[in-house]
Amino acid sequence: MTRTTAHLISHTHWDREWYMPYERHHVLLAKLMNELLETLEKDEHYRYFHLDGQTIIIEDYLQIHPEKKEILERFIREGRIVIGPWYVLQDEFLTSSEANVRNLLTGHQDAAKYGVISKLGYFPDSFGNMGQAPQLLRQADIETAVFGRGVKPTGFDNMVGELNSASYESPYSEMFWESPDGSRVLGLLFANWYSNGNEVPAGPEEAKVFWDKKLADAGKYASTPELLFMNGCDHQPVQRNLSDALETAKALYPDVDFVHSSFEQYLEALKPSLPANLVIVNGELRSQHTDGWGTLVNTASARIYLKQMNQRGQTLLEKGAEPLATLAYLASGQAYPHQLLNYAWKTLMQNHPHDSICGCSVDEVHREMTGRFEKSRHVGEAIIEESLKAISGQIGTSGVACWGASGIPVTVFNTTGWDRTGTVSVEVIAAKRYFKEGPNPAAIAEALDQLPLALDSGRLVDADGQVLACRAEDMGTRFGYELPDDQFRRPYMARTLRLTFEAAQVPPLGYKTYAWIQPPGESAGAPASPLTLTESGMANNFLAVHIREDGSYDVTDKRTGRVYEAQGIYEDYGDIGNEYVFRQPEGDVPLTTRGVPARISLVEHEAYRITYEIVHEWEIPASAEASFEEEKRKMVPFRQRKAGRSSEQAPLRIVTRVSLEAGGQGVQVTAAFNNQAKDHRLRVLFPTGLAAATHLVDSVFEAAERDINPAPDWINPSNAQHQQAFVSVSDGMTGFTVANKGLNEYEVLRDGKNTIAITLLRSVSELGDWGVFPTPEAQCLGEHTVEFALCPHAGDAVQSEAFAWAYQYQTPWFAVQTGWQQGSLPAVYQPLEWQGRTLALSAFKMSAAHEDIILRWYNLAHKEQEFTLKAHFPVEAVYASDILERRKPPEQLEEGMLRKAVGPAQIVTCALNPLHPQP
Repeated sequence: MTRTTAHLISHTHWDREWYMPYERHHVLLAKLMNELLETLEKDEHYRYFHLDGQTIIIEDYLQIHPEKKEILERFIREGRIVIGPWYVLQDEFLTSSEANVRNLLTGHQDAAKYGVISKLGYFPDSFGNMGQAPQLLRQADIETAVFGRGVKPTGFDNMVGELNSASYESPYSEMFWESPDGSRVLGLLFANWYSNGNEVPAGPEEAKVFWDKKLADAGKYASTPELLFMNGCDHQPVQRNLSDALETAKALYPDVDFVHSSFEQYLEALKPSLPANLVIVNGELRSQHTDGWGTLVNTASARIYLKQMNQRGQTLLEKGAEPLATLAYLASGQAYPHQLLNYAWKTLMQNHPHDSICGCSVDEVHREMTGRFEKSRHVGEAIIEESLKAISGQIGTSGVACWGASGIPVTVFNTTGWDRTGTVSVEVIAAKRYFKEGPNPAAIAEALDQLPLALDSGRLVDADGQVLACRAEDMGTRFGYELPDDQFRRPYMARTLRLTFEAAQVPPLGYKTYAWIQPPGESAGAPASPLTLTESGMANNFLAVHIREDGSYDVTDKRTGRVYEAQGIYEDYGDIGNEYVFRQPEGDVPLTTRGVPARISLVEHEAYRITYEIVHEWEIPASAEASFEEEKRKMVPFRQRKAGRSSEQAPLRIVTRVSLEAGGQGVQVTAAFNNQAKDHRLRVLFPTGLAAATHLVDSVFEAAERDINPAPDWINPSNAQHQQAFVSVSDGMTGFTVANKGLNEYEVLRDGKNTIAITLLRSVSELGDWGVFPTPEAQCLGEHTVEFALCPHAGDAVQSEAFAWAYQYQTPWFAVQTGWQQGSLPAVYQPLEWQGRTLALSAFKMSAAHEDIILRWYNLAHKEQEFTLKAHFPVEAVYASDILERRKPPEQLEEGMLRKAVGPAQIVTCALNPLHPQP
């Protein structure tokens, strides 16, 4: 008879900030680690401790106890403390594709310093798991993943429901987990949570009760006699008497082998005994076969300001600092700032743990997060500024004949992977004088203010002599300063201009240079704009927008003839849930702006852009009823609360700006409001009118296809979901895509119109979960600005390439004033060309390992895509690579071009070894 083995793995799940601020948890971490080191030193039978899969714990501990580094390193190298593979335990759906990769890469790099890296995909408490995780893990040589949610109905209080084979994806806690590309890992579910072996009794009577239940519970889901027991929980101290407790268990159960184990030892025993009929679960693990209350998806709308800051921060590094620093290396040989970028990424990722970026902690935690976002941003901005300076210093402007010998050159950078057209604003210096030129700053400013700028006669011209429609604004005289590398700071006063224009067809990962000139005599004007004003809206070659009296707008796709009516209605519900879960009051009927008259005015009419302003003077309930406070105090479960909305009203003034650009294929919208109400949720609605059973949504390295109607088990009235850059509905012939900036929660409503609802604000007052933790700042009172955009198209979001437009929408333009100079770079430049219709470029950076240029794409289609790549700079070799940026075998090139087939949903990384740093 096969013996049962009980594998006890000691650990602590360490939320570095949550129901207490970071430093309070930090103090407890130091205590825990001191006790762990002492226990390992004194008890030779206490063999292993799993350090929660995140290397940041080591950083945090050594901040307080640097003197413990030697003993800590010894236990890590001996394999008794197991570290990695992540830097932090992130929320996968609220962090970008590249942020998930950098998290794994950084964890590996940090763990490698100690010589040992845990090759286990550790997701103990993720609020759902990304569908491409198996592919990412396999690229990092990880063959097994463990997770606490997503497959079986693990509820909000971490309790497992009764077995229902009809709705469970897997009858066992062991299964195979497969990505859309076919990559597969062994998946292990903590079916009885990651605390099912916590606080093992050492006394015989207590131990008998404990183990009778625990062995039965684990055996209920296990497919083999190798049973897993996790000896630990959230912030759990070390169980110092575990060796005695195991001896007690061995005496009580002679037919069971009790082992103080590690995951490596457990998996070594488990894998040979696995049955042949394990189920394969595919793609995202989002607990869809549950009642819908325990998915914790509404953390995507808790404290939306954090999500917006995160989106800006990630994009600044991925689509700003990294590609521009790479271009600076190629253009001028400027050293790539590996350490600065590592610091900026780490600082940003310290906000990525699930209790941090999810906005489900106490207020002090999220105040500290805003500082980290700003610190990371400041480093990124400094890298961008230095990189732009290095690149622009190499651009030859004096040889462009149509510009003459004077003027102001400006260079516009497109850091996305596709040609880009859009409106750009850049401030330039028309004249400046340093303080040392005297007599004093005030006098210098007075003199500069008197300079004639002749804005009416100026023209913006591209390198081919084409005049562009441009608005030039005199911004007056301002203070500025330079920080030279070889001398003291140099303050100055400068007369500045703001130039706003449409930059057209700027090449991918490249730039275009323009010049503001004063041509002698008459000069040709800009070509006629395709933008036109209509009776109640605007139009270009692609779209027409009609604005209704209630401020909603009809969007006509001229290419397909499809009209999408009454877009942009605002909707407001009450919310008596918490930071984790949205719960509308019983019988609550949403308020909307449908039919509510709005004030509409034209605020911008330029050749490059038309903008209308729509003002709603609205009133909504000021809060929940007074009984809500009593329900929270008594810790009434959110599903049992009876409070409704208050009869008292609060003003909600929403100022919406709807813009259409000359070459724009989408309508861009900005909404600003001052929230003075509590306990509510604000959304914007986009009725698509398209018949579809599924929709596409931008997720991590994929356009995930999700059902509009949930599984039969689902009873939650809300079916909100996570998104990254966009969500899209298509009937096969036409489609409608809504892009966003940091608005991570959406729902496709089951209203017969497949309306896309985007959450703009959720105001709540408590953390929720296991105690009473008031979070008044989670009401998000005060000023807010949100941004989203609409793009109708033919087909779906992938085949129409609307996804590329959505990615570009999230990416800022970068522009810099350039000198009149000779240079090795042309006025228009792109470093490489690539083709692959359904591929998305996600990374253009350099690797610290080999100084290779790392390029990463992923295929959003579920069919093979032909891919070509050609560099416009000397390359010694092109290597296949992976998410750890390792060199694989060199790729074969045909006349300097790489050609390969990229499989369905495949993530592909190339490492280009440049011959020397010049274009």
